[in-house]
Amino acid sequence: MIKNKAVFFDRDGVLNEERKDYVKSISELKIFPYIGNAIKKLQSSGFLIFVITNQSAINRELTSIENINDIHSTIQDFLKDFDTKISHFYFCPHKPDENCSCRKPKSDLFFQAAKEFDISLKTSWMIGNNDSDIIAGNNAGCTSIKINSKSEFLDSINLILKSS
Repeated sequence: MIKNKAVFFDRDGVLNEERKDYVKSISELKIFPYIGNAIKKLQSSGFLIFVITNQSAINRELTSIENINDIHSTIQDFLKDFDTKISHFYFCPHKPDENCSCRKPKSDLFFQAAKEFDISLKTSWMIGNNDSDIIAGNNAGCTSIKINSKSEFLDSINLILKSS
């Protein structure tokens, strides 16, 4: 039986602008305009699309799970214009000192996604902008790419498409 392949994205700094004080509400969300076409191309090539993001602002009591879900719904609404979507958003609400198993650089959210969506992590990819994203993706068995700009994001999408 053939398993699904996936592309996992970090959220802040990859799909939207990152803020030093966290993206805590829809009003603070600035989605990068180029992600819609890129995600559509990946999805059209047979990839499931996921977001795996650390959201410690929840347990820091700077925002709520409801606000995070609203942010994710807003990203989904943006992607509708491109006839695409994120298959699922996974987020860790814990602070670094809580030592949970779901916060990147740990890989439990990847394993959860693999189980829930029948994903082969060996044929999947992680795109992130922090070392913790890359460590988590690599430890899960994904090929991981660290990006820091629009051009690096688009180059990574092209690399994935050429490799699939």
